[in-house]
Amino acid sequence: MHSLEDLRAGRLAGARHLKLAAGLTEFPREIFTLVDTLEVLDLAGNALTQLPDDLPRLARLRILFCSGSPFEALPEVLGACPRLEMIGFRGCGIRTVPEAALPAGLRWLILTANEIASLPDSIGQCPDLEKVALAGNRLRTLPESMAACQQLGLLRISANDVQ
Repeated sequence: MHSLEDLRAGRLAGARHLKLAAGLTEFPREIFTLVDTLEVLDLAGNALTQLPDDLPRLARLRILFCSGSPFEALPEVLGACPRLEMIGFRGCGIRTVPEAALPAGLRWLILTANEIASLPDSIGQCPDLEKVALAGNRLRTLPESMAACQQLGLLRISANDVQ
């Protein structure tokens, strides 16, 4: 695990992986000093409620974890992240997944233990989607568009109201 102090002091320059769990309530702008190298950002265990609109500046970002933070909706800005392929927002209290929140190159979507009642049709526009973890939500149905996800090998939907 890294510290915000190390990030601010420039000791993490060139890092490809960053894990910060320091009770953060705001996204540290210092993360953008890693814009040329950062691929994995783990902000799980913080108290974030939103992500910055300029998150796509992290053009190499492939993996983002924000589990445990009190998000009400999956941030729409995720859909604009060019290389983002793995998203983990487990146990965040998420109620909605906006159409624009899912990046086209998405491979893994982890939204376990939230309060999601429905998924957007745009999930069918993620042709590389391989794993979707939705256990412990309030889903009743899945979008018909998911049939277009031909690479889907794992779908966890236990503890929902799917019929």
